[in-house]
Amino acid sequence: MAQNAIVRNKTIIQDILSADAQFILNKVREKKLITDREYKKLKTINKGDAEDLVIQLVDMLINKGRESEFIEVLQDEIVLETYPKLKHVELGVSGSSAVSSSSLKRSSERSLSEDAPESHKSQKTEDKYPLTSTPTGLCVIINNENFRDPKAKRIGTEKDAESLTDVFSWLGFQVLMCKDQTASDIAQVTKLLAALKDLAGLQTFKLEEWSDGMFTPLSVLPQHGDAFVCCVLSHGEEKVVLGVDGKKRPISDITSAFNGEHCSALLGKPKVFFIQACQGHSLQPRYMADDLTFEMQEQGTPQVVFIPAEADFLVAMATVEKYQAVRHTVNGSWFIQSLCEQLREGCPRGEDIMQILYRVNDDVSQKEINGKCGVMTQMPETQKVTLRRRLVFSPCSS
Repeated sequence: MAQNAIVRNKTIIQDILSADAQFILNKVREKKLITDREYKKLKTINKGDAEDLVIQLVDMLINKGRESEFIEVLQDEIVLETYPKLKHVELGVSGSSAVSSSSLKRSSERSLSEDAPESHKSQKTEDKYPLTSTPTGLCVIINNENFRDPKAKRIGTEKDAESLTDVFSWLGFQVLMCKDQTASDIAQVTKLLAALKDLAGLQTFKLEEWSDGMFTPLSVLPQHGDAFVCCVLSHGEEKVVLGVDGKKRPISDITSAFNGEHCSALLGKPKVFFIQACQGHSLQPRYMADDLTFEMQEQGTPQVVFIPAEADFLVAMATVEKYQAVRHTVNGSWFIQSLCEQLREGCPRGEDIMQILYRVNDDVSQKEINGKCGVMTQMPETQKVTLRRRLVFSPCSS
């Protein structure tokens, strides 16, 4: 029985999972084996003792009778990659018929290899965007700090820019940054970045490149790789970001500069936008409610001949429309800091960007702070997803 398998191997399972307690906690919650209330209770333990968290988690799943489902989680491919020692733990039924999870996995792989149609064999590799170029692609940061209205200065945005630079250079991207752009500047620089044909034009916007631990003026025309990331750090209103002149630039204008019609170099390649900007002036209310989750199931697209112009986009917003986004003057913004933290945790595990953004949403949604007008909370939103494959960023090996 599943219960016997868990109990029999309880000590070694707990020891293995304690190496990364937060990961297995996120996984069992993702599979809805624990409630939101139980998750929050267990998460507080992790701040002090990872081993105690895992012990209580395993006991909780046994008491709830979720052993069989827990074994399925432990045999998940990503979980086995995170905890390779689990491959040597027998999680089948007790007695002579007991088989290890690694044996089951190998048997399953052999069956798939021998019996599955050719299209199924290639799905494992074809369901992900190929990110093989060096550098992986461009990560552009538009960092608006100093507005013409001195009261609008975005203190703390440098922390966000620093964190984004650190994580995306680690992921193999060439990082470029331009600061304090007007609404018109944003429109022009995005068009120049899409075309990448006018070095002098880019230099007029004081575009800088991250190299050898510092930003220096752009001296060589960059090239598009296998992915494109754009991070806009500014003030904003509903569906727009603001230039330092206080004028509006629609977010759709920024993203459309890189679609198939205007940027053929990125056709069929992932284009990701992270927007750290308020989308209104209201404070987000708090409610007591059950946790609502959903699962996305993406399917590969075989032998695409024509790709719609708006394909392969992802636009993630710091907040839903009409509400403010929180930015700490020292520690940076809730959204960008959580994003960078979750990228650092999830990318080495092979998690795709949607899995990472689910955790960002969850992390930010649990934060709150007392502001001048009351308690402030925040709910990020992924507004546009036209990705056709899984997008998995990997740390640079060098």
